Amino acid sequence: MTRTRTTRLRRPLLAGTTAVAAMAVTAGLVAATAEPAKAATGPKLSLIAATNSLTLTSWKEDPGVYLDLGTYLTAEGRPLELKVTRTSYKDPVTITQTVYEGGKTKAKTLPKGTVKDFSGLPGFAEVTVTDKAGKKVLSRTEDFCPNNASGRVRPDAPATSKYPESCPTNPFTLGSVWGVEKGWAANTYAGSYTEPATLAPGTYTAKVSVAKKYRDLFGIANKPATVKVTVVERSYEDDEGAAGAPAARSAMAGEHAGHETAQQAPAAHAGHGPGHAPTPAEAAAPATSGAGPSYNVGHGPLKAAPPALPWALKKKQAARSMPVGDKGGQTDGSRKAPALQPLAKRPAGKPSVPDVPKPDLRSLPAYGIVVTDGEKDIPGKDYLAFSANVWNAGPAQLVVDGFRSPGKAKMDAYQYFYDAKGKQVGYTPTGTMEWDPRPGHVHWHFTDFASYRLLKADKKEAVRSGKEAFCLANTDAIDYTVKNANWHPYNTDLATACGEENSISVREVLDVGSGDTYSQDLPGQSFDITDVPNGTYYIQVLANPEKRLKETSVDNNSALRKIVLGGKPDARTVTVPAHDLVNEN
Repeated sequence: MTRTRTTRLRRPLLAGTTAVAAMAVTAGLVAATAEPAKAATGPKLSLIAATNSLTLTSWKEDPGVYLDLGTYLTAEGRPLELKVTRTSYKDPVTITQTVYEGGKTKAKTLPKGTVKDFSGLPGFAEVTVTDKAGKKVLSRTEDFCPNNASGRVRPDAPATSKYPESCPTNPFTLGSVWGVEKGWAANTYAGSYTEPATLAPGTYTAKVSVAKKYRDLFGIANKPATVKVTVVERSYEDDEGAAGAPAARSAMAGEHAGHETAQQAPAAHAGHGPGHAPTPAEAAAPATSGAGPSYNVGHGPLKAAPPALPWALKKKQAARSMPVGDKGGQTDGSRKAPALQPLAKRPAGKPSVPDVPKPDLRSLPAYGIVVTDGEKDIPGKDYLAFSANVWNAGPAQLVVDGFRSPGKAKMDAYQYFYDAKGKQVGYTPTGTMEWDPRPGHVHWHFTDFASYRLLKADKKEAVRSGKEAFCLANTDAIDYTVKNANWHPYNTDLATACGEENSISVREVLDVGSGDTYSQDLPGQSFDITDVPNGTYYIQVLANPEKRLKETSVDNNSALRKIVLGGKPDARTVTVPAHDLVNEN
């Protein structure tokens, strides 16, 4: 078996580069016809094109055209709302649609096999491209994430969409919510789930239609959208420094960058890892697209996502004024949590742990498992690297503040508790925070949040990772169907979560439904297996190992992933069997 090397975890970037301003022409779309009383009703869905013609760019340095054709699925009358879940990793992914009957919501189970994972509706859009002579030069299908970059199609539509801003890609996702708000439209383009098309410079006609099974399932009219496409060839060198540099390539930057410091643009959501300033090729999507900034990426040295757009920033600003916790009748996750800034002073009064809702930390099985020579390719050394995630099943946020005494290297950490109205009602000491200067981190870590152990076949410890300190960020949507799940978490990147070396205090939050991923590329995300014999082992990810954090339950904090080590010294191999029905390899 060949030696498995470290590879970066690829994350898809959702569409967001085509302006939807042209969709104002749809303002007169007729709302869905009223159904008889008590009849189950859903939205009226339509496929439209934002423009009749557009220009796409093929770059000499990276040939290929990304077919973001500006086609959108609109929802009128009612929102399109889909809930995608699995009971366990032994169970297949299932999907239900929220319909309305007698003024109340009802879950309508969709056929088995409608979805295969949490990334979207497979084969939703059918795309054909013909050349000037009418010859078909391309035919493909693309998956559709209803949470794709979206915007309003009429002025009286809700000002913001309550639905999440992307579809999760973590292999161990448990539940997701997809939706197109009423009066809104979602881009049907599949982003980096698809490969670029090989099209020579020239003019083409592209036709996009909804696959028949989805037309039948959702009652969508068979009205394909047609777009005239002009392909031009350009060079990065010619465009270097120019305003409005390659937005098409920007939308397809399939890997997202990590932050080295909190000085990078806060909206460039990314994971823990070396950061870099966005290049012209990573320019933002057009402001009119309404593309949101959340890409659910883990901590790791991946390319920068496009900066957030004004539309998304306005949503966050509005969210900051809302109270923590759900209002009456708002337990569906549509709430938006405030920014939760760190307190200026240490908590006063006697510490207490009140009888209020608390977080429930749970670990996901390790994934992205590889053998490597280590961070500096150390000769004669073998390391087992992996990615890990700890998430919060709720029903309350995990809120931890760190306070620094002048001249001290560490901060004292406290966990906070809130009542149903969002009022702080207690706090308790919970360890420390420490500054991590290593490349790929460079931020404050909360100690003893989780630990990693390599267990023998008999589940006895063989090796323990030295990493037990973490900066908390909501990098991955793990289960947005749990009670009080926040579909719009605030600190999805390190610029809002981890502080700087000269910080006097830091607030770190893990919101309900979200998890914090540390990728295989980072220092500490590995075991030294140089002297570990070949055989069967388990990687254990253990949340709250010292039980310092107060939780709903501490009985579900551990997750195991089976592996088999093989090979020879300095040429070790790892085999990673599927975890029940999950096999990300």
